[in-house]
Amino acid sequence: MRRTVQRRTAIAFIALMALLTPSLPATAAPPSGVIVLDGANSAEGIAAGRGTTFYAGELATGDIFQGDIRTGIATKIIDGPDDRMAVGMKFDAGSNLLFVAGGAGGNAYVYNTATLELVAEIPLAPGFINDVALTPDGAWFTNSAAAELYFVPVSHRGELGDVVTLPLSGPAADAGDQFNLNGIASAKGGRVLFVSHSGNGEIYTVNPDTGASALVEGVSVPNVDGILVQGQRLWAVQNFSDQISRIDLANNFSSGVVEDVITSTSFNTPATAALFGNTLAAVNAQFLLPDTEYEVVLVPARL
Repeated sequence: MRRTVQRRTAIAFIALMALLTPSLPATAAPPSGVIVLDGANSAEGIAAGRGTTFYAGELATGDIFQGDIRTGIATKIIDGPDDRMAVGMKFDAGSNLLFVAGGAGGNAYVYNTATLELVAEIPLAPGFINDVALTPDGAWFTNSAAAELYFVPVSHRGELGDVVTLPLSGPAADAGDQFNLNGIASAKGGRVLFVSHSGNGEIYTVNPDTGASALVEGVSVPNVDGILVQGQRLWAVQNFSDQISRIDLANNFSSGVVEDVITSTSFNTPATAALFGNTLAAVNAQFLLPDTEYEVVLVPARL
């Protein structure tokens, strides 16, 4: 089939709904280490673009920002309609496409960052489409309210195929909490998927052919949200814990060890992060303590 997201509790869901209602060195970062998403009233997702460019989304409105970790400037480039959300996102440099999880609308959105046009609005499933990971053959999306993943094939020309739903088995299929599957990442050219489970505070591997999942032993990440994987390293953003755990994975990904915990006085419920060399760019979602400005916080990845 393969064609080549302690827990987010009920209070997190309530806080979220309340919110919705009304390859460079760390020295490339601006001195403050904080980049304001000028004009944003909410935030959640971020994706690394080319060079020092990043894309970030306004959770409640679906607006998309483009910024630069070197200059420390971010501006809105896409003004989403009132009924659109932007949660996790990933950028494909080969096609200029930005893939965005659509949250409570049950959709995925695909934008051309060169033309700033909406390429596709893809219905996936009811629930909360939370995050996205790219492989050489397409995009995988999580649903925090269902024990399944969704695959959208993408050709080398950027053409989109029909959605494939992958039911999960094993521990990742636990859908007993308010928020379940959250972040997602891929490894080994898309042959292995990682998913984070907010309700259980755990990380699982998923076989993209069968949907079978397994616990990454030895790793406890309460309040886990977005995740990143590079080689044998995994970064887990822990939103209400205001930290990012760096995990060293076993060669077969069956277990891991938390080797470092990254914190910042500028963190205010970070939700997702993007990797730029030895710099992490994390988005403050501010679920519990909303402020007038929403930011991207730059911290060392501690490779």
